[in-house]
Amino acid sequence: MEGRRGTNLPRVADYNQAVILDAIRHAPEGLSRVELAELTGLSAQSVSNITRRLLDRELITEAGTILPVGRGKPRTLLRLRPTGRFAIGVHIDPTVTTVALLDLVGDVVESVRTLPASATTPDRLVTAITESASGLVASTGVDPGRVLGMGIAAPGPFDPGAGVVLDPPLLPEWSRVGLRELLHEATGYPVVLHKDAAAAALAELWRGSAASLADFVFLYLGTGLGAGLVLGGELIGGSTDNAGEIGHLMVDADGPRCRCGQRGCVGPACMPRTLVAEAAAAGLLPRPSSDAGDREIDELFTAMCRLPAARPILERSATRLARGAATIANLLDVRAVVFGGPIWDRISDVFLPILNNTLLTTTEARKVHPVTALGSSLGPDVGAIGAGCLVLEHSFSTRPSTLLLGPRDDQVAAAP
Repeated sequence: MEGRRGTNLPRVADYNQAVILDAIRHAPEGLSRVELAELTGLSAQSVSNITRRLLDRELITEAGTILPVGRGKPRTLLRLRPTGRFAIGVHIDPTVTTVALLDLVGDVVESVRTLPASATTPDRLVTAITESASGLVASTGVDPGRVLGMGIAAPGPFDPGAGVVLDPPLLPEWSRVGLRELLHEATGYPVVLHKDAAAAALAELWRGSAASLADFVFLYLGTGLGAGLVLGGELIGGSTDNAGEIGHLMVDADGPRCRCGQRGCVGPACMPRTLVAEAAAAGLLPRPSSDAGDREIDELFTAMCRLPAARPILERSATRLARGAATIANLLDVRAVVFGGPIWDRISDVFLPILNNTLLTTTEARKVHPVTALGSSLGPDVGAIGAGCLVLEHSFSTRPSTLLLGPRDDQVAAAP
């Protein structure tokens, strides 16, 4: 495979360390030192020195040997050591807050759910997250010193420099919440904050359905709708890390009315609250109260998804979402659109065939390459997994601006 090129200049050894770690991460089966030298362009001596340091720090491990073809010595394979370091990922959604402990390869060691954001205040939620994270570390026997940091996946928009969540539309009580600083003070961990859809896309890039793809869009389906963009194997955040706000993309002039005042926005077309209202209007569900909370809507939505008579409502929603997905795929020329999030498992059987058919038959790029619809393989906790991957991604970063200039106050320090 094509790897990132390193340099043998000793003053950028930290960069070379990240190059080696990143190469090993992308080869779960393991790489020998000879292969690492060929892949990265580093000298054999540099590779030997760096891998020795990484072994001493328990970030990698020797995992068996391979016999060469023909003459030569057996080569020792190097892999990431899963228990070498850990990351905590937190997904904040109006209907659920999930806290997960990830190992160094991005696998979930254990996870718990705590207070939904819509049912509590930011201060109370910070306390609940802190207690959940502490409980996970204690119950799994993980050395707190091996935890690299905490990643937060939250609804946008937000100010990445200040680490402030800015009036998310589905959390009206959350106005300018300094979430990153609050959690850093409460836990003592370095904290990185990103949008939930972007974090979910990163999770898919690391561990999910899109791990082998360099270009894809992740459409996050939960209480609301958002997009995470991956191009060239890199998460694309835009100028302020707020890219992916696609909820007002017009897909159906006769669609449900949006809070912006217009009809046909893709966001409300696939929101559980909208679909529950349609099912209630058709007499398929009891009509929710005017002040129904997100948890009540979520329970009604689950009941709706089990009703055969509600299938036309879901199919209509899938068709609208498919139009939006095709527009995004045409705009970015990606090879796949991945769908996931808290509600995906409940609707995937109805949605996926419609989404796949639309992408395969209506995208312009189909004349060059197919555009596929994929369901997330990471389940409803993809946001929390992605939040933990934000921490790991920074630790494996091979961007010179990150490694040579040092971490900013809004970034998590690289692995020791």
